[in-house]
Amino acid sequence: MRIRAIGVVLAGVTLATLATPSHAAALAAPNIEAVRAVQRQAMAQGAPGALTLIDDQATYYGVASGKANTATGARMDTGRRFRIGSVTKTFSTVVLMQLVSEGLVDLDAPANTYLPTPLPSASITVRHLLSHRSGLFDYTNDMFYSTVPGFEAVRNKTFSFQELINKSTAYPLTMTPGSGYSYSNTNFVVIGQIIERLTGKSVAEQYRQRIFEPLNLTNTSYVHPLTDIAGSASRGYLRPDDTTLPLVDSTEQTVSWAQSAGAIISNAEDLNTFFSALLSGALLPQSALRQMTTMVPVNADGSQSYGLGLRARKLSCGVTVYGHTGTVQGYYTWAFGTSDGSRTMTSMANTSNNGTVNATLGGTLEATFCGTAPTAASLRTAAAADGGFREDIAPDVVRGRR
Repeated sequence: MRIRAIGVVLAGVTLATLATPSHAAALAAPNIEAVRAVQRQAMAQGAPGALTLIDDQATYYGVASGKANTATGARMDTGRRFRIGSVTKTFSTVVLMQLVSEGLVDLDAPANTYLPTPLPSASITVRHLLSHRSGLFDYTNDMFYSTVPGFEAVRNKTFSFQELINKSTAYPLTMTPGSGYSYSNTNFVVIGQIIERLTGKSVAEQYRQRIFEPLNLTNTSYVHPLTDIAGSASRGYLRPDDTTLPLVDSTEQTVSWAQSAGAIISNAEDLNTFFSALLSGALLPQSALRQMTTMVPVNADGSQSYGLGLRARKLSCGVTVYGHTGTVQGYYTWAFGTSDGSRTMTSMANTSNNGTVNATLGGTLEATFCGTAPTAASLRTAAAADGGFREDIAPDVVRGRR
C-alpha cells in the first residue's frame, strides 16, 4: 500500500492521518504465476490485453499481458489509464457519505427530500439508492439491448441527470422499495443529482476536492462530457453481439449515459490508493465507513454481498475483500482490498460484452488474497491457448518497498 500523510477535512474536523495499518488477517503471499495464468486465459477468451497491480503494504507487484493498442501493437503495462465503469459508484458513495457526516443528508430520509423532481415513490430512501434496493428500473437495459448499435447511438451524446432518470421512471418500479436487491445504474445517477443539488457544484468538482486532490490521484479524472483519455491509456475494445465480427474500438466516448454511475477514468495504482485510504479510514469517519461496509448477501451461498456503493467477496481461504467491479464499453475492472486496506488489487482487461473474460479476470482475487495456485489443467489450457500472446507477457514487476 502506498503510505501518504493524508488529512481529509469533513465539517471542520480533520480525520486521523493515514498510517501504516496491520493486515486484517495473516494472508498468503500473492501468487504471481496464478495472476499471469488468469491473464493468459482472459486473452485466450478474447481480451486483447490485461493488467494487474497488487499493493501489499510497502511492496507491490505488477503483471501486464497482451496489447494496450491492437492497431499500433503497443504492449499493455500496469500504469495505463482506463475507464473504470461502475467502480465510479464507490467514489460517488464516498462523496455522499461525507455529506452525511456533514449533516447535509439523512440516509433514511426519502430521496425526494433532496431532489428537484420527485421519484415515483416517496418510499425510496437515500440508503435504498446506495444499496440498489430502490426498485428503479435500469435504463441501460433498453439503451444497450443491442450492444454495438446501442453504444454508437450514445457514444457522443450528452445527457442531463434528469433525462436519464426520466428514461428509468418511464417504467414501473421493479419491486417495492427496500424489499430486495436489484442492481440499477439509475440509483447512482440519482445520487449524482443529489450531490450536485446539495453542494451547488458539479460531481466533477466534488470528486476533485474531496477525493482526487487529497489522495493525490494524479491519474484519475472525471472529464464528462469530453471523450478522450489523457496520457498513457489502454484502448478499449467492445465485442459485438455477433461474435464473428471484429472488436470495436470504444475508447472515445462521453460516458454521459453513466456519469456518476460509471464515468471516472483512473489507473491501477490510483485505484489501489483510493481503496486503501477508504478501507483504512482515511476518507470517512468510522461510523460512515461501518455503514458502507455493512453487507447484505446478494447470492445464494452468501459469498457475494453489497453494502453502500461497495461489494464484498468471501474467498476460498476465508478472507473477505471489499471493493467494486466495473464494466464500461471496452473495459472490465476488478478493484478490491482487505478490510483494513493493507493489501489492495486492481485488475483490468480491455474488452467487454464478454462475460467469460470478466469471470476469468475475477480469478485474480483468489491469486492476490489467498495465494491460490492455478491448477495444472488450467495452466495447460492457458499455455495451449497462448499462441502469439506469449511474447507479450511482461515480466513480473516486483518493486521494492516504498
